[in-house]
Amino acid sequence: MLFPKKVKHRKWQTDRVHPDKLNLPDTRGTTVAFGAFGLKATTPSRVKSNQIEAARRVISRTLGKTGKIWIRIFPDKPVTKKAAEVPMGKGKGDPDHFVFEVRPGRVLFEIDGVPEVLAREALRKATAKLPLKAKFVTREETRV
Repeated sequence: MLFPKKVKHRKWQTDRVHPDKLNLPDTRGTTVAFGAFGLKATTPSRVKSNQIEAARRVISRTLGKTGKIWIRIFPDKPVTKKAAEVPMGKGKGDPDHFVFEVRPGRVLFEIDGVPEVLAREALRKATAKLPLKAKFVTREETRV
């Protein structure tokens, strides 16, 4: 699973973002830069590190030994959680997992070195592992 080696702050403050701002398209990481095919998010979501790993594994199994995969997101935001049956108060809980806040338009994964049919199938299976809707894009589509 992906998580930072070392962090400056163990716990982050909660982002209180207006729900309308989450639907604004992302400005960074919106084009297919490394591979020929990509998976682009169409809805906003928080993606956990284990969900990214599950998607990566299903892509690599579908592609076999051919092809190369790039993961374009990295979960560096810590999410805290209090233990079960703990009373209210007494401070913030301990870090539980790491997430990446995905906004629409962000390219999540890229693939190269395989036919388009195989890439489509692999990224379709990966989308099922993620808590968001995504679409298949090619390098030419995103360069416009």
